[in-house]
Amino acid sequence: MQIPEITAEELLGKYEALLLDAYGVLLHSAGPMPGAAAFVDRLNRSGKAYYLLTNDASRLPATWATRLRGFGLAIPQGRLITSGSLLKGYFAEQGLAGARCAVLGTEDSHRYVEEAGGRIGPATEPFDVLVLADDSGFPFFETVDAALTTLFRSVEAGKGVHLLLPNPDVIYPKGGDGFGFASGGVAAMFEAALRGRYPDRTDLAFVPLGKPASAIFGEARRRSGTRNLVMIGDQLGTDIAGARAFGIDAVWIATGVTASGVATVPETLRPTYRMVSLRLETPI
Repeated sequence: MQIPEITAEELLGKYEALLLDAYGVLLHSAGPMPGAAAFVDRLNRSGKAYYLLTNDASRLPATWATRLRGFGLAIPQGRLITSGSLLKGYFAEQGLAGARCAVLGTEDSHRYVEEAGGRIGPATEPFDVLVLADDSGFPFFETVDAALTTLFRSVEAGKGVHLLLPNPDVIYPKGGDGFGFASGGVAAMFEAALRGRYPDRTDLAFVPLGKPASAIFGEARRRSGTRNLVMIGDQLGTDIAGARAFGIDAVWIATGVTASGVATVPETLRPTYRMVSLRLETPI
């Protein structure tokens, strides 16, 4: 079945609030996507409610806002909803205030955990929570090996450990035709190791906080005050599947990770509309 195409102008007229993915929609790691700056400018001028929903947990909202301004994307901090900011709610729900945490990520990733109430220590020492926030910001192999070894020791001592994955993305666009592994890919390594060592322990898996999990969409609905939302994203398994599961429309944009085969995917991954890019047909 053919997926109908929709333009940027039509989106602005159809929905009360727009939800935008970051990487693959507005920018890649080296700069903005074509048409992104003009589209954001149109949103700001129109007064339309919009939010950037990113699975990135390596930057605080203030850091994100500064980075986006450097790319010509004037998105206020209050319109940024990051997966890292969801840690606070999870820690509160699970009673994890004061829990010992090992964090794989950047300095901002550590800040997210501290603001959630976690007590951060080295990956070589026992921890109650392992937060896999990002694939950068630490000596990769040394830290991953240390965290895995400590995790194995905790499991074998009968101690429960919360495994948290703010960013479930496996890959991300780096600009041009380049791609890189994201923290979801690192989590897959951990889970493969856990299955290999403990094949009977199906409970040893990371809890995803970002898309496609519902919490980030729930926060967008709370801030916008409407259910007339649409998610614009490039990844079927996170952006589109998450929006569909939450009960809102989803637009797949052909500028990021998912390249083809969209028309033949299962209904749970099927977008409501497709877009070529964010380029506006009429000038601002």
